[in-house]
Amino acid sequence: MPAELVDLNRILLTLARSREFPDGSSRHGYDFIAPLDPEGHIDPILWKKYRDYCRVRRFWAGEDDEVGRLMHKPGGAEHARWVFEYDPGRDDDDEVGYKLGEHAFLPGDYVSISGKDGKLQTFRVISVNPVLLSMALVKSFELEIKV
Repeated sequence: MPAELVDLNRILLTLARSREFPDGSSRHGYDFIAPLDPEGHIDPILWKKYRDYCRVRRFWAGEDDEVGRLMHKPGGAEHARWVFEYDPGRDDDDEVGYKLGEHAFLPGDYVSISGKDGKLQTFRVISVNPVLLSMALVKSFELEIKV
């Protein structure tokens, strides 16, 4: 595996219980790549170093998957906010994480994300694993691996 991928984690989030989905939904969520610190928080310093690899795949039942990037943008209560950006030329398609800089990504924990419609939804952290390089990973995240 290229040395630069060692610091990255693959995080799977699925829709938590809601009025529409009383049992949650494993068919709605996000699969993303990010560097985490030892406590499980997104590490902004390592993100700067590995930002080209910090990708997200949004999967939503009945819709095509969307691939984008995990971005750290100015604004918000923390003076910066983590967003999933799908089109770098537009801000209206960003999905904003609610205080994602404060949340630890640990299996079983919950995080909230505002979708493109602005509706805040809660997701459960299903898994956090080191990135394992495979052709499926490269394809699903549209990665360009530097060797």
